[in-house]
Amino acid sequence: MKKSLFAGSALSAAVLLTLGACAEAPGTADPAASSSASASSGASGAADFKACMVSDSGGFDDRSFNQTSYKGMTDAAAELGIETGQVESSSAADFAGNIQSMVDADCKIIVTVGFLLSDDTVAAAKKNPDIDFAIVDNNDPEAYKGVDNLKPLVFNTAQSSFMAGYLAAGTSQTKKVGTFGGVKIPTVTIFMDGFAQGVDYYNEKKSADVSVLGWDVSKQDGQFVGNFESDTDGGRVAGTLISQGADVILPVAGPAGIGALQAAKASGGKANAIWVDTDGCVSAETYCPQIISSVYKGMDVAVADAIKASQDGSFSAEPYVGTLENEGTGLSPYNQFDSKVPAELKTELDQIKADIIAGTITIESKSQPSS
Repeated sequence: MKKSLFAGSALSAAVLLTLGACAEAPGTADPAASSSASASSGASGAADFKACMVSDSGGFDDRSFNQTSYKGMTDAAAELGIETGQVESSSAADFAGNIQSMVDADCKIIVTVGFLLSDDTVAAAKKNPDIDFAIVDNNDPEAYKGVDNLKPLVFNTAQSSFMAGYLAAGTSQTKKVGTFGGVKIPTVTIFMDGFAQGVDYYNEKKSADVSVLGWDVSKQDGQFVGNFESDTDGGRVAGTLISQGADVILPVAGPAGIGALQAAKASGGKANAIWVDTDGCVSAETYCPQIISSVYKGMDVAVADAIKASQDGSFSAEPYVGTLENEGTGLSPYNQFDSKVPAELKTELDQIKADIIAGTITIESKSQPSS
């Protein structure tokens, strides 16, 4: 997995942010601290620059995309010596107010995490043109068209999920694999599209008949938890897929996906998983024995780069698109499964990666970001 570009000295102790009923991650800077120059007016010194973040409902300890994005901000802060502020959202009802609280805290750049924050982020960016905004996982260009102070940070995970589907098919003993999502939104279904097409490619190349449970690409319909928070709900959906014969599961559900890891562990080795967003053996280490690999998104690097650009005056609204080619997405190491994944399969996956980068293999997903 690609490491953050920012690795420096730790920040000095920061003051906790307290905002209404919203929970908050540790180590925050006082959001009331102010800076005189806007982020878009040119380079700002570390002393007068504050980077801020608003989470989706999963929180900054979700072992998934919120946590990785948050790491990007703390990495940038440690490198640049800047202040930070952040607030967690408990539900969609918190989004607008939480973003406004960061505006009121005199933040120079506000990073929002998750597709579901799109509307509120766009509205805030339009209302506050002197503040830089970045949003993780808004891959709809129409949503931010003409908003010059808003940078989308998006990832073509259809590419890496295609590899995950091929890997799942190549390691399945039952010839059934499964996937499910948290909520049916483009940044979830893009994983499921790529995964299913990777299985199809395996079947084509190997004259095999591995089936995908939980997602139908042609119908764009499948299994969803209905939220990103409940590992109980995630475990229930994963358990259903396992009971139907799936022995490799790709949960695209944030913290709810932990339920799939729990179900895999409870299966006593009958089922395993491929994690998403982060290297699961790092973010959910307890379940590493159940994780074959992970589809990672380099959100920490993208967030850190956006903050650095805002601080040095080079910020632009041009979307960042993470791909296999720029290592913004990919497969994490096989970790405890390294000796169990056949060498031939590893070689095939290396070739598939090269072919996707070269354009020899194309993946169709309505949810893919434009590059």
